[in-house]
Amino acid sequence: MKKLLTLFSLFAVCFSQAQTKSIDSTAVYILDKMADIIGSLESVKFDINTATDKLDDNGNLSTYYAMSHIAMTGPDKFTSTTTGDSGNFGYWYDGEYVSYYSLSENNYVTLEAPDTILTMIDSMHTAFDFKFPAADFFYPSFTDDLIEDFNTISYEGQRSIDGEKCFYITATNNEKHIQLWITSNTTMLPKRLIIVYKKEGNLQFETNFNNWELNPNIPETIYNFTPPPHASLISIMAKS
Repeated sequence: MKKLLTLFSLFAVCFSQAQTKSIDSTAVYILDKMADIIGSLESVKFDINTATDKLDDNGNLSTYYAMSHIAMTGPDKFTSTTTGDSGNFGYWYDGEYVSYYSLSENNYVTLEAPDTILTMIDSMHTAFDFKFPAADFFYPSFTDDLIEDFNTISYEGQRSIDGEKCFYITATNNEKHIQLWITSNTTMLPKRLIIVYKKEGNLQFETNFNNWELNPNIPETIYNFTPPPHASLISIMAKS
């Protein structure tokens, strides 16, 4: 009898969670199309501009701005360079090694890495907390991850950004509210992302995507890192 009550309780919880989900099929269709298009690319270049809200020790709000230039050639070439208020740095990945270089401090580290972009990103983030710009959009599971993590996903119609018509999608759970603009032309690419952190005083993170180049011819040499003169080689410890 006790086992039956436990099973009933689990069923009730699962049913309750299912009932609270509200997933718009139009939003899912748009997200899937965007993911399919990105996933079909053999190479890509684009720029992003980010604005990140942070509170100092006294609770005062500051916004930190950054700009990143990103290039990828699938499945195993990636580079990004970032300049901004929190520092200037870059990543270079050639399929065997990933290098991180701080322009601000003129030091670098080179590490062995897995043999694909996404496994490299996962590995380096888990081990060393490396953060790669706009990486989430390149995962094939992007839509499924949103559906799993958010209670509500809605298509809200079309909105314009810089004169360009975009599909406007929102997603909400107890901790975050996401706004995503996707271009409504044939390429259906990300245009703007805003994340609002509800439990952190509604601090925001905003990313704007620009200058997309689809399947460009990118020389492989740009993925190779060569330390600048007088740069210091450093060592870093993996997170325990």
